[in-house]
Amino acid sequence: QVQLAESGGGSLQAGGSLTLACVTSGYSFTGGCMAWFRVGPGEEREGVAVSDADGIVKYSDSVKGRFTISRDHTKKTLYLRMNNLKPEDTANYSCAALKMGMYGGDTWSAADRYDYWGPGTQVNVSS
Repeated sequence: QVQLAESGGGSLQAGGSLTLACVTSGYSFTGGCMAWFRVGPGEEREGVAVSDADGIVKYSDSVKGRFTISRDHTKKTLYLRMNNLKPEDTANYSCAALKMGMYGGDTWSAADRYDYWGPGTQVNVSS
């Protein structure tokens, strides 16, 4: 049984930094494609970043240059380092994983492609 569990959320002021972690169990972490998504208040789910098994990473335009996605294969953990946070980054952040396949190019941010989801962790950024 695949399980994903996020941690690291919290409340902070604009300009600050946070690192989210997504610990996996039962998942073929080394060969799998994983991504971070977020849902802000009154907004639709947005793909934030993706990390493919081949080392490909992609970011949404809204976070490019500020967020970094990374993996620790030993710990089977996916990370999202978030710098220079803005109030519009306030959201519930979830990690997601594909059962199989590659990140899919421009379709990487389509949430319905992902098979496994964590419950999410809340990030609140105040101005």
